[in-house]
Order: sequence, then structure tokens, then C-alpha cells
Amino acid sequence: MRVPGAANGFELAVRAVLGQQITVAAARTLAERLVRQFGEPISTPWPELTNLFPTAEALAQASGDALGSIGIVRQRQTAIKALAAAVTSGALRLQPGEDPESTMAALRELPGIGDWTAQYIAMRALRWPDAFPAGDMALQSALGIERGTSAARNAAAASQVWRPWRSYAVMRTWAGLAKL
Repeated sequence: MRVPGAANGFELAVRAVLGQQITVAAARTLAERLVRQFGEPISTPWPELTNLFPTAEALAQASGDALGSIGIVRQRQTAIKALAAAVTSGALRLQPGEDPESTMAALRELPGIGDWTAQYIAMRALRWPDAFPAGDMALQSALGIERGTSAARNAAAASQVWRPWRSYAVMRTWAGLAKL
């Protein structure tokens, strides 16, 4: 099993923000609306492929009203716009080879992006093999961690035995849970 990378780190990061605390299906619907509204139209032999994913520049310039009109709640609007602005300015680079710790710190400074999202982006966009989104409730449950205020800390502590390959443990755990 491999940790899937991402062809476009910005797209992956926006999709991670869109997917916060909603179902995969709902996140996919929001992403489709975002692409239709802000993505550049393209011609392809596939009728369902009509637009590119929006650029960071396009989303940095998007109004909150336009983002809200496609169903993106205000907190995610703010996160997406801040993420897009950071990428557009060059303050944030979401590609393999970037320093994961400084990138995650920069991500966590943005509104609406917490540790889970920063770790997930580091795992997929930076292709960092040691990311561990300790706040993930499915991981906590798989590790036998009781829910509560210290659950993420306890999950992070339990994950230390997998260093420096915790991203692989995450993927194997999620894959195992998907089969249940």
C-alpha cells in the first residue's frame, strides 16, 4: 500500500478544507460546484470533463458571496481564500520536497486550518511519510483511544512506534476501516 500523492497540492488542500466535518459525497458536490463556477473551461473528448480546477489566483479573488452561493459556509470560505492568497503570494508552497514542519506551521496559522488538515496536506501534497492526523476519530477508534480532550495527544503518543512511516500506518488503517 502506498500513500497517494497529489498532482496539484493546492487542489488537494482546497479539497481537504471543503471536506472538513462533512461527508465525502457532500465534499465532492462542493468541489464540483467550485470547479464549474471558478475553473477555466476546457475542451476534452469526455463530456463530463469541462473545467480545470480553479487556480489559487481565481479563488483568492473570489468573493465570499460567490463562494457562499455554491454552498460553502463562511468559515470554509475564509480558509479557502486565505489558503489561495498564501499560495498566490508564494508564502506557501504545497509540493513534494517542501519542509513539512514549516509548511504545517504556516498552514495552521491560516484561519480554519487545524492540525488534522495540516497533517493531511503534508501527507498527500508534500508526500511526507511521517504525517499523522492525530485528531482523526477513525484513527483514534482503531487505536482504542477513548474520545475526550486528550484523545489526539494519546493517538499521537501511540503512533510513535511507526515513526518515520506514520503516513503508511494511517493509509492502512483507513483502508481497513473502509472494508468494515
